[in-house]
Amino acid sequence: MRPLGREAEAQIRRAGADSTMAEKADERAAPRRRGGLEAGVKQPLAGLVAYGEGSVVSRTIIDRRAGTVTIFAFDEGEGLSPHTSPYDALLYVTEGRALVTIGGVESQLDAGEAIILPAGQPHAVRAVGKFKMTLTMIRE
Repeated sequence: MRPLGREAEAQIRRAGADSTMAEKADERAAPRRRGGLEAGVKQPLAGLVAYGEGSVVSRTIIDRRAGTVTIFAFDEGEGLSPHTSPYDALLYVTEGRALVTIGGVESQLDAGEAIILPAGQPHAVRAVGKFKMTLTMIRE
């Protein structure tokens, strides 16, 4: 087999670059969905997860090495038992009211309020009536 000449190699490189550029353009043209959200389109976050009778329902919106964004819907009286995480997390109440316990200290959060769940500290969440939250976890 004969080696390719410089011009042939250059054409192959250009064709590959053109192909890659076309693929990237196609990706930009086709909307990417992340857990039900379409990139670049304003949408109501709380509507992406529905309440389930006697349960906690969750939906992951973003899941990357750097962290996750998950939305939850808690039926009245439901919760997450005390646990720890190796990462910090931001809990933001989008609807209703929750009791959040961190290191034995209880805080009541209403819609529009947030709290940091520090890495390594035991925390728990309990619904006071139905409530929805967004949990953003940042991994280090």
